[in-house]
Amino acid sequence: MGKVYKVYRVDYLTKMKIPIGTVTERRNRPRDTSSQLGLMKLARQMFAQSAEDRMRIIVGEETTA
Repeated sequence: MGKVYKVYRVDYLTKMKIPIGTVTERRNRPRDTSSQLGLMKLARQMFAQSAEDRMRIIVGEETTA
């Protein structure tokens, strides 16, 4: 099974990260920093409710499944 990353919606007024779900990566090799952007793009497609909400979605740390 792949690595699981938490996905957060950031509330910039209160400076809090609100967990909204997870994204599972199925790659065998670790991603480099430029490839992390692809994972964030996927999370934004899955969880954003509007165009401005896309900028509030971030991918957090890796968790164990």
